[in-house]
Amino acid sequence: MRRICAVNRIVRPVSGNLLRRLALASIIANVGIVVTGGAVRLTASGLGCPTWPRCTDDSYVTTPEMGVYGVIEFSNRMLTFAVGLIALATVLAVLLHRPRRPGLLALAVAVFLGIPAQAVIGGITVLTNLNPWVVGLHFLASMAVIAAAYALWRRIGDPDGPTVAAVPAPLRALARVTTGVTVAVLVVGTWVTGSGPHAGDHGAARNGLDPETISQVHADGVFLLIGLSVALIFAFRAVGAQRATRAAIILVAVELGQGLIGFVQYFTHVPALLVGAHMLGSCLVLLAALSAQWSTRERRPVTPAPQAIPTDAATPVPATA
Repeated sequence: MRRICAVNRIVRPVSGNLLRRLALASIIANVGIVVTGGAVRLTASGLGCPTWPRCTDDSYVTTPEMGVYGVIEFSNRMLTFAVGLIALATVLAVLLHRPRRPGLLALAVAVFLGIPAQAVIGGITVLTNLNPWVVGLHFLASMAVIAAAYALWRRIGDPDGPTVAAVPAPLRALARVTTGVTVAVLVVGTWVTGSGPHAGDHGAARNGLDPETISQVHADGVFLLIGLSVALIFAFRAVGAQRATRAAIILVAVELGQGLIGFVQYFTHVPALLVGAHMLGSCLVLLAALSAQWSTRERRPVTPAPQAIPTDAATPVPATA
Protein backbone atom coordinates (compact mmCIF):
# COMPACT_ATOMS: atom_id res chain seq x y z
CA MET A 1 0.00 0.00 0.00
CA ARG A 2 2.86 2.37 0.81
CA ARG A 3 4.39 1.74 -2.61
CA ILE A 4 1.10 2.57 -4.33
CA CYS A 5 0.80 5.82 -2.40
CA ALA A 6 4.39 6.72 -3.29
CA VAL A 7 3.73 6.11 -7.00
CA ASN A 8 0.59 8.23 -6.83
CA ARG A 9 2.59 11.08 -5.34
CA ILE A 10 5.21 10.79 -8.08
CA VAL A 11 2.73 10.89 -10.95
CA ARG A 12 0.59 13.61 -9.42
CA PRO A 13 -0.52 16.03 -12.19
CA VAL A 14 1.74 19.04 -12.71
CA SER A 15 0.21 22.48 -12.30
CA GLY A 16 0.09 24.97 -15.13
CA ASN A 17 2.14 27.46 -13.10
CA LEU A 18 4.98 24.98 -12.63
CA LEU A 19 4.86 24.10 -16.32
CA ARG A 20 5.13 27.76 -17.30
CA ARG A 21 8.03 28.32 -14.89
CA LEU A 22 9.91 25.38 -16.37
CA ALA A 23 9.38 26.74 -19.88
CA LEU A 24 10.65 30.15 -18.78
CA ALA A 25 13.66 28.51 -17.12
CA SER A 26 14.37 26.77 -20.43
CA ILE A 27 14.41 30.12 -22.25
CA ILE A 28 16.75 31.65 -19.66
CA ALA A 29 19.05 28.62 -19.67
CA ASN A 30 19.36 28.60 -23.46
CA VAL A 31 20.09 32.33 -23.52
CA GLY A 32 22.65 31.74 -20.77
CA ILE A 33 24.48 29.07 -22.74
CA VAL A 34 24.72 31.45 -25.71
CA VAL A 35 26.40 34.01 -23.45
CA THR A 36 28.76 31.45 -21.90
CA GLY A 37 29.55 30.13 -25.37
CA GLY A 38 30.47 33.67 -26.30
CA ALA A 39 32.77 33.78 -23.29
CA VAL A 40 34.52 30.68 -24.61
CA ARG A 41 35.15 32.38 -27.94
CA LEU A 42 36.07 35.76 -26.48
CA THR A 43 38.66 34.26 -24.12
CA ALA A 44 40.22 32.26 -27.01
CA SER A 45 39.19 29.04 -25.23
CA GLY A 46 37.42 27.50 -28.20
CA LEU A 47 40.02 24.76 -28.45
CA GLY A 48 40.59 24.52 -24.70
CA CYS A 49 39.33 20.97 -25.17
CA PRO A 50 40.96 20.17 -28.53
CA THR A 51 38.68 17.26 -29.44
CA TRP A 52 35.10 16.07 -29.03
CA PRO A 53 33.21 14.35 -27.41
CA ARG A 54 36.26 13.79 -25.21
CA CYS A 55 38.12 16.79 -23.85
CA THR A 56 41.44 15.17 -24.82
CA ASP A 57 42.24 11.95 -26.64
CA ASP A 58 42.59 10.20 -23.26
CA SER A 59 40.14 12.04 -21.02
CA TYR A 60 36.52 13.19 -21.02
CA VAL A 61 37.38 15.93 -18.53
CA THR A 62 39.90 18.75 -18.57
CA THR A 63 43.40 18.15 -17.22
CA PRO A 64 45.70 20.49 -15.25
CA GLU A 65 48.03 20.76 -18.25
CA MET A 66 45.28 22.44 -20.27
CA GLY A 67 45.12 25.39 -17.88
CA VAL A 68 42.33 27.94 -17.66
CA TYR A 69 41.37 27.59 -21.33
CA GLY A 70 40.48 23.95 -20.79
CA VAL A 71 38.46 24.80 -17.69
CA ILE A 72 36.44 27.45 -19.55
CA GLU A 73 35.68 25.22 -22.53
CA PHE A 74 34.88 22.16 -20.40
CA SER A 75 32.62 24.21 -18.11
CA ASN A 76 30.59 25.36 -21.10
CA ARG A 77 30.21 21.76 -22.22
CA MET A 78 28.92 20.81 -18.77
CA LEU A 79 26.33 23.58 -18.92
CA THR A 80 24.79 21.76 -21.88
CA PHE A 81 23.77 18.95 -19.52
CA ALA A 82 22.13 21.43 -17.14
CA VAL A 83 20.17 22.98 -20.01
CA GLY A 84 19.22 19.50 -21.21
CA LEU A 85 17.96 18.51 -17.75
CA ILE A 86 15.69 21.56 -17.66
CA ALA A 87 14.33 20.66 -21.09
CA LEU A 88 13.80 17.04 -20.00
CA ALA A 89 11.98 18.20 -16.87
CA THR A 90 9.76 20.34 -19.07
CA VAL A 91 8.89 17.35 -21.29
CA LEU A 92 8.01 15.26 -18.23
CA ALA A 93 5.94 18.11 -16.80
CA VAL A 94 3.98 18.35 -20.06
CA LEU A 95 3.31 14.61 -19.94
CA LEU A 96 2.12 14.80 -16.32
CA HIS A 97 -0.03 17.89 -16.82
CA ARG A 98 -3.76 17.30 -16.69
CA PRO A 99 -5.72 17.79 -18.76
CA ARG A 100 -3.44 17.10 -21.71
CA ARG A 101 -3.06 20.19 -23.86
CA PRO A 102 -2.64 20.06 -27.65
CA GLY A 103 0.65 21.22 -29.12
CA LEU A 104 2.68 21.40 -25.91
CA LEU A 105 4.38 18.03 -26.18
CA ALA A 106 5.65 18.63 -29.72
CA LEU A 107 7.21 21.96 -28.70
CA ALA A 108 8.74 20.54 -25.51
CA VAL A 109 10.26 17.63 -27.42
CA ALA A 110 11.59 20.02 -30.08
CA VAL A 111 13.39 22.03 -27.41
CA PHE A 112 14.77 18.90 -25.79
CA LEU A 113 16.04 17.38 -29.05
CA GLY A 114 17.45 20.72 -30.18
CA ILE A 115 19.92 20.75 -27.31
CA PRO A 116 21.87 17.58 -28.25
CA ALA A 117 21.68 18.66 -31.90
CA GLN A 118 23.20 21.99 -30.97
CA ALA A 119 25.86 20.19 -28.90
CA VAL A 120 26.80 18.02 -31.89
CA ILE A 121 27.25 21.14 -34.01
CA GLY A 122 29.42 22.52 -31.24
CA GLY A 123 31.51 19.37 -31.40
CA ILE A 124 31.88 19.79 -35.15
CA THR A 125 33.19 23.33 -34.58
CA VAL A 126 35.96 21.85 -32.44
CA LEU A 127 36.73 19.04 -34.89
CA THR A 128 36.96 21.58 -37.75
CA ASN A 129 39.30 23.82 -35.71
CA LEU A 130 36.62 26.50 -35.23
CA ASN A 131 35.61 26.88 -38.86
CA PRO A 132 33.82 30.27 -38.81
CA TRP A 133 30.88 29.04 -40.88
CA VAL A 134 30.28 26.15 -38.47
CA VAL A 135 30.68 28.49 -35.50
CA GLY A 136 27.98 30.69 -37.01
CA LEU A 137 25.72 27.67 -37.49
CA HIS A 138 26.32 26.75 -33.84
CA PHE A 139 25.02 30.17 -32.78
CA LEU A 140 22.01 30.00 -35.11
CA ALA A 141 21.10 26.56 -33.79
CA SER A 142 20.92 28.10 -30.32
CA MET A 143 18.62 30.79 -31.70
CA ALA A 144 16.33 28.10 -33.09
CA VAL A 145 16.14 26.37 -29.70
CA ILE A 146 15.40 29.69 -28.00
CA ALA A 147 12.60 30.35 -30.49
CA ALA A 148 11.07 26.92 -29.79
CA ALA A 149 11.36 27.46 -26.03
CA TYR A 150 9.66 30.84 -26.36
CA ALA A 151 6.83 29.35 -28.43
CA LEU A 152 6.34 26.71 -25.73
CA TRP A 153 6.25 29.33 -22.97
CA ARG A 154 3.70 31.46 -24.80
CA ARG A 155 1.57 28.46 -25.78
CA ILE A 156 1.38 27.34 -22.15
CA GLY A 157 0.05 30.76 -21.19
CA ASP A 158 -2.61 30.73 -23.92
CA PRO A 159 -5.98 29.03 -23.59
CA ASP A 160 -6.80 26.08 -25.82
CA GLY A 161 -9.63 27.67 -27.80
CA PRO A 162 -9.58 28.79 -31.43
CA THR A 163 -6.97 31.26 -32.69
CA VAL A 164 -8.32 34.63 -33.82
CA ALA A 165 -6.54 37.56 -35.46
CA ALA A 166 -5.82 40.57 -33.25
CA VAL A 167 -4.90 42.81 -36.22
CA PRO A 168 -5.83 42.88 -39.93
CA ALA A 169 -4.12 40.48 -42.33
CA PRO A 170 -1.74 43.09 -43.88
CA LEU A 171 -0.36 43.90 -40.43
CA ARG A 172 0.12 40.23 -39.64
CA ALA A 173 2.10 39.97 -42.87
CA LEU A 174 4.17 43.01 -41.85
CA ALA A 175 4.95 41.35 -38.53
CA ARG A 176 6.05 38.17 -40.32
CA VAL A 177 8.32 40.20 -42.62
CA THR A 178 9.82 41.90 -39.55
CA THR A 179 10.52 38.54 -37.96
CA GLY A 180 12.10 37.32 -41.20
CA VAL A 181 14.35 40.38 -41.38
CA THR A 182 15.31 39.78 -37.74
CA VAL A 183 16.49 36.28 -38.65
CA ALA A 184 18.38 37.64 -41.66
CA VAL A 185 20.14 40.22 -39.48
CA LEU A 186 21.19 37.45 -37.08
CA VAL A 187 22.54 35.36 -39.95
CA VAL A 188 24.56 38.24 -41.41
CA GLY A 189 25.77 39.01 -37.89
CA THR A 190 27.46 35.60 -37.78
CA TRP A 191 29.23 36.50 -41.03
CA VAL A 192 30.50 39.70 -39.43
CA THR A 193 31.75 37.71 -36.47
CA GLY A 194 33.46 35.21 -38.75
CA SER A 195 35.32 37.97 -40.59
CA GLY A 196 36.70 39.79 -37.56
CA PRO A 197 38.74 39.07 -34.44
CA HIS A 198 37.71 36.83 -31.52
CA ALA A 199 37.91 33.64 -33.53
CA GLY A 200 37.89 31.48 -30.40
CA ASP A 201 41.54 30.51 -30.82
CA HIS A 202 44.59 32.42 -31.95
CA GLY A 203 45.15 30.02 -34.84
CA ALA A 204 41.55 29.73 -36.08
CA ALA A 205 40.80 30.72 -39.67
CA ARG A 206 38.48 33.56 -40.72
CA ASN A 207 35.76 33.36 -43.37
CA GLY A 208 37.59 35.63 -45.83
CA LEU A 209 34.88 38.30 -46.07
CA ASP A 210 35.94 41.93 -45.86
CA PRO A 211 35.02 43.03 -42.31
CA GLU A 212 34.17 46.59 -43.30
CA THR A 213 31.93 45.57 -46.20
CA ILE A 214 30.03 42.84 -44.37
CA SER A 215 29.64 45.11 -41.35
CA GLN A 216 27.99 47.69 -43.60
CA VAL A 217 25.63 45.03 -44.97
CA HIS A 218 24.77 44.08 -41.41
CA ALA A 219 24.17 47.73 -40.46
CA ASP A 220 21.89 48.21 -43.48
CA GLY A 221 19.85 45.22 -42.35
CA VAL A 222 19.59 46.70 -38.86
CA PHE A 223 18.32 50.01 -40.28
CA LEU A 224 15.70 48.13 -42.30
CA LEU A 225 14.67 46.14 -39.23
CA ILE A 226 14.27 49.26 -37.09
CA GLY A 227 12.24 50.94 -39.84
CA LEU A 228 9.89 47.98 -40.09
CA SER A 229 9.54 47.82 -36.32
CA VAL A 230 8.67 51.52 -36.08
CA ALA A 231 6.08 50.95 -38.82
CA LEU A 232 4.58 48.19 -36.66
CA ILE A 233 4.11 50.63 -33.78
CA PHE A 234 2.15 53.11 -35.88
CA ALA A 235 0.19 50.42 -37.71
CA PHE A 236 -0.82 48.57 -34.54
CA ARG A 237 -1.74 51.83 -32.83
CA ALA A 238 -3.87 52.86 -35.81
CA VAL A 239 -6.07 49.76 -35.44
CA GLY A 240 -6.24 50.03 -31.65
CA ALA A 241 -4.23 46.85 -30.95
CA GLN A 242 -2.81 47.88 -27.59
CA ARG A 243 -1.07 44.61 -26.73
CA ALA A 244 0.59 44.46 -30.14
CA THR A 245 1.61 48.12 -29.88
CA ARG A 246 3.35 47.51 -26.56
CA ALA A 247 5.19 44.53 -28.02
CA ALA A 248 6.36 46.61 -31.00
CA ILE A 249 7.56 49.43 -28.72
CA ILE A 250 9.60 46.95 -26.69
CA LEU A 251 11.03 45.54 -29.92
CA VAL A 252 12.20 48.97 -31.08
CA ALA A 253 13.70 49.73 -27.66
CA VAL A 254 15.66 46.45 -27.68
CA GLU A 255 16.81 47.03 -31.25
CA LEU A 256 18.04 50.54 -30.46
CA GLY A 257 19.99 49.26 -27.46
CA GLN A 258 21.47 46.44 -29.50
CA GLY A 259 22.32 48.81 -32.34
CA LEU A 260 24.07 51.19 -29.95
CA ILE A 261 26.19 48.34 -28.60
CA GLY A 262 27.00 47.27 -32.14
CA PHE A 263 28.14 50.71 -33.26
CA VAL A 264 30.21 51.31 -30.11
CA GLN A 265 31.95 47.95 -30.41
CA TYR A 266 32.72 48.58 -34.10
CA PHE A 267 34.29 51.98 -33.50
CA THR A 268 36.19 50.80 -30.40
CA HIS A 269 37.79 47.88 -32.28
CA VAL A 270 35.48 45.17 -30.97
CA PRO A 271 36.32 44.85 -27.25
CA ALA A 272 35.44 41.44 -25.85
CA LEU A 273 33.06 42.72 -23.16
CA LEU A 274 30.90 44.59 -25.68
CA VAL A 275 30.89 41.61 -28.04
CA GLY A 276 29.51 39.49 -25.19
CA ALA A 277 26.81 42.10 -24.51
CA HIS A 278 26.01 42.12 -28.24
CA MET A 279 25.47 38.35 -28.20
CA LEU A 280 23.07 38.70 -25.29
CA GLY A 281 21.34 41.51 -27.19
CA SER A 282 20.89 39.23 -30.20
CA CYS A 283 18.91 36.80 -28.06
CA LEU A 284 16.77 39.63 -26.69
CA VAL A 285 16.08 41.02 -30.18
CA LEU A 286 14.90 37.60 -31.33
CA LEU A 287 12.63 37.21 -28.29
CA ALA A 288 11.20 40.71 -28.76
CA ALA A 289 10.51 40.04 -32.45
CA LEU A 290 8.76 36.78 -31.58
CA SER A 291 6.70 38.63 -28.97
CA ALA A 292 5.57 41.17 -31.56
CA GLN A 293 4.73 38.36 -33.96
CA TRP A 294 2.80 36.48 -31.27
CA SER A 295 0.79 39.59 -30.38
CA THR A 296 -0.88 39.65 -33.80
CA ARG A 297 -3.15 36.79 -32.82
CA GLU A 298 -4.75 35.44 -29.70
CA ARG A 299 -6.46 32.31 -28.51
CA ARG A 300 -9.90 32.33 -27.02
CA PRO A 301 -10.91 30.11 -24.11
CA VAL A 302 -12.63 26.85 -24.97
CA THR A 303 -16.38 27.35 -25.05
CA PRO A 304 -18.17 24.49 -23.32
CA ALA A 305 -20.60 22.64 -25.55
CA PRO A 306 -24.23 23.46 -24.79
CA GLN A 307 -26.00 20.71 -22.91
CA ALA A 308 -28.96 19.13 -24.65
CA ILE A 309 -32.29 19.63 -22.92
CA PRO A 310 -34.08 16.33 -22.34
CA THR A 311 -37.22 15.95 -24.43
CA ASP A 312 -39.43 15.23 -21.48
CA ALA A 313 -38.10 18.28 -19.64
CA ALA A 314 -38.84 20.50 -22.62
CA THR A 315 -42.45 19.29 -22.96
CA PRO A 316 -44.86 21.42 -20.92
CA VAL A 317 -46.82 19.56 -18.31
CA PRO A 318 -50.57 20.19 -18.63
CA ALA A 319 -52.17 21.79 -15.63
CA THR A 320 -54.65 19.68 -13.69
CA ALA A 321 -57.99 20.92 -12.51
